[in-house]
Amino acid sequence: MEEQHSHWAHGGPPRWLTGAPGHYASRLPWPSTILLGAVVMVGSTIAARGQMDERAPLDIFARLLLFLAVAVLLLRHRHPVVAVFGSSAAAMIYLAAGYPYGPVFLAVAVGCFSAVVSGHRRAAWTAVGMVWLGHVLVAHWLYRWLPPSDDHPAAWGQELGVAAWVVAIIAAAEFVRVRREQWADQRAEREAAEQRRADEERLRMARELHDVLAHSISVINVQSSVGLALLDSDPEQARTALTTIKAASKEALGEVRQVLDTLRTPGDAPRAPAPGLDRLPELVEQAAGAGLTVTVETDGVRRAVPPGADLAAFRIVQEALTNVVRHSGSRTAQVRIGYGPARIRLRIDDEGPATGDDAGGSGNGLAGMRERAAALRGTIEAGPRADGGFRVRAELPLSSDSPDAAAHKEETP
Repeated sequence: MEEQHSHWAHGGPPRWLTGAPGHYASRLPWPSTILLGAVVMVGSTIAARGQMDERAPLDIFARLLLFLAVAVLLLRHRHPVVAVFGSSAAAMIYLAAGYPYGPVFLAVAVGCFSAVVSGHRRAAWTAVGMVWLGHVLVAHWLYRWLPPSDDHPAAWGQELGVAAWVVAIIAAAEFVRVRREQWADQRAEREAAEQRRADEERLRMARELHDVLAHSISVINVQSSVGLALLDSDPEQARTALTTIKAASKEALGEVRQVLDTLRTPGDAPRAPAPGLDRLPELVEQAAGAGLTVTVETDGVRRAVPPGADLAAFRIVQEALTNVVRHSGSRTAQVRIGYGPARIRLRIDDEGPATGDDAGGSGNGLAGMRERAAALRGTIEAGPRADGGFRVRAELPLSSDSPDAAAHKEETP
């Protein structure tokens, strides 16, 4: 019961009604079937007292038929077609034997309802139609040869009541079936939306890890080469390179730990604020440690930048400088930041030339830049300049209503 109430609280019906996989479909419906059996038995006894002069009295065979009409409904979850036809057949024999009208029709209704809800509409219609046609034949033609001996034809108006009963059962079952399909569609949409959010979160984490590791490992790679080259000839410079490696690796470990902590406890706020343009001096210092001279220019009046745009701008500059360190023969880079009324503009240039086939950086780095910009409805261009250098140009909106804004706000306490 607690699980059923919990399911309703989360915006959906219980599993036994929707047909969702679970223990509701795997176990037999003993409680409801026993209750139905009691109603049918007691109700038939009461109905028989009011029809003593018209119908045959209830005997052992009648009780057996009533029992079978209900007992077969234990299979209505696993085998709804067997249940509806079994219950209908028992009801037909019961009526043909001249036993009193009564709750036996309730057993047929439950079987029909279960068959329609589970998708076996044709079987349900056929079984109920079989009961109705059998009743017509018995009540108007076959009564001469069937008990009770003094029976007489039923009024045709009675058939209208039976037909209305059949239509009501089918209509109710069809309504539940349609609602069940709607609930299933809604559940599938929620699951698909949750999967999309999970995929987007994994992609965001992957971008963060790539940007952190690519930059730090590039600095470590350059400084380790310097340290090895100068270990014997200039031990002091080699010590400086090792110090830079230590600082870069410590910072990288801290940022990676922050990302992983977010994965482990998604509801908790991060322990440190997400990087932003206010940490640009640290980025310039790290680049200097890798032998790269970076000049930074600012246009316009600096204003507050939303967390999402601030983080994206920092990562784009970081990735661009990392690509200069890894793939450019130039030891200088220029970073230009322009603050507009609604957008922030970034431009990162290096003089080149490229030192390998990956001019401007690896595909993953450039793809990560484009994904960050697109997530904020921004734009980015990256490509070689006419003079042999390389330029990265990005524009990011300063509004906080972008698709990724909510996710990025969660990164700051």
